[in-house]
Amino acid sequence: MTTAEITSDLTADLPAGYQSSDPSGPYTAQDRADDRAEDRGANPHHARRWLILVVLALAQLMVVLDSTVVNIALPSAQRALSFSDGDRQWIVTAYSLAFGSLLLLGGRLADLFGRKRVFLIGLAGFATASAAGGAATGFATLVVARAVQGGFGALLAPAALALLATTFTDPKERNKAYGIYGAIAGGGAALGLLLGGVLTEYLSWRWCLYVNIAFAVPAILGGIALLVHRNAEDRPKLDLPGTLTVSAGLFSLVYGFSHAETAGWSSTVTLGFLLAAVVLLGAFVAIQQRVPHPLLPLRVVLDRNRGGAFLAMLLSAAGMFGVFLFLTYYLQQSLGYSAVETGLAFLPMCFVLVLVASVVTTILSTRVGPRVTIPAGLLIGAFSMYLLTRIGAQSDYLGTLLPPLLLLGVALGLVFATAMSLATLGVDSQDAGVAGAAVNTMQQVGGSIGTALLNTLAATAAANYLIGKTANPATIAQSALHSYTTAFWWSAAIFLIGAVLCAIVLRPGVPAVDEQAAPALMH
Repeated sequence: MTTAEITSDLTADLPAGYQSSDPSGPYTAQDRADDRAEDRGANPHHARRWLILVVLALAQLMVVLDSTVVNIALPSAQRALSFSDGDRQWIVTAYSLAFGSLLLLGGRLADLFGRKRVFLIGLAGFATASAAGGAATGFATLVVARAVQGGFGALLAPAALALLATTFTDPKERNKAYGIYGAIAGGGAALGLLLGGVLTEYLSWRWCLYVNIAFAVPAILGGIALLVHRNAEDRPKLDLPGTLTVSAGLFSLVYGFSHAETAGWSSTVTLGFLLAAVVLLGAFVAIQQRVPHPLLPLRVVLDRNRGGAFLAMLLSAAGMFGVFLFLTYYLQQSLGYSAVETGLAFLPMCFVLVLVASVVTTILSTRVGPRVTIPAGLLIGAFSMYLLTRIGAQSDYLGTLLPPLLLLGVALGLVFATAMSLATLGVDSQDAGVAGAAVNTMQQVGGSIGTALLNTLAATAAANYLIGKTANPATIAQSALHSYTTAFWWSAAIFLIGAVLCAIVLRPGVPAVDEQAAPALMH
């Protein structure tokens, strides 16, 4: 695109009589066009930005799929490797603990040592750990492989989001790119249920891990060919006290909520880890205010729009993961769906989510601000949860389940795409990696909190329902149904609270984009 063409696109955006603070004269459309052209010339990724988006999206899909694809394979893996029901949770927990606790460190490493380098290391390590897990001959090997997967995922995810933030600088293109990326972040978990069912039923549980190699190899080759490495112009020392406190704090937080799923909220271990998380994360905030080179500069978090985006990701993930968990149980245990049929049941939601995130948000982002789109999405999510509370022992899919699933796709499409873009909008180039890590952390912690909280509430509801009743297949089935609807009511409350809080925190209007900012500086 020539400077003249850019000028014609920008002229309408300038207010009449607009003057720059520069005393040399007004800042004209031609000046602004020249500045953008210069930025694009300095951005080595601009010419191949859409191919880069494919590579980043492929890597993100691999990470998101892995959060659910292994869940479907667990019963088969348990039979093959002969581990107990008590040990089973560690196949999931090992991954989430490593991933959640190391995300901020991974984001800062990407800022310091180069996003291309960290992205490729994350991909290679994730694929290698997946191969080791698929070939595991014992429980310990599988758990270690899952933990290593999580660690490399913590390198990969924030580096990918930082590369996305620094590659797309044009506002319209940025919105479209984040729409696609947000669709993958929201729909990948549901697609993982289908893929896990197909692989487990027709091949082997091991292919739920081997499949990551099929994503990682083309992403690595694309990253090598398309991405440009640049050393950070200013490479400060790593904040070691901040790294240790936040990693230990996030580990304690995720483990505390995970332990609550099996041992309850009154367990000494649960309470001890949650208390440790509060103390460690409080110490982390204090450290960040005092050290010269903080791991997570507070300016990244304290911006109202960015803080609202983090809040939206936290609460929407808490509500969303509950839906996948309990609706999967309902479809398989109450309605008798197979693993593949369960995955297919979620596909319409994924389709709508992708459509809304990639198309609708692109249109809305230039007309209304996030203060409208994010709370609207959360309100739609709350209504979809309310509709799911009407399920029965013999509910019809088309009449009872499909409408709320389609609405949930609309809700998550609005929230995820907008929040991911907003979380990295306007952040300094040297902080893009840690900003991407922060939004991934919110999603991971939200999923852990939501799963543990809703699982505990559902289990309590089921137990209370059986009090004073004869335990027979009919009452047990009804108690399970009661537990699911209880979880959906609480999910609706989570979405509703999120809508209110985000409407308060987020700024009104369409966020301004500084065309002279430095996101074109690549690492």
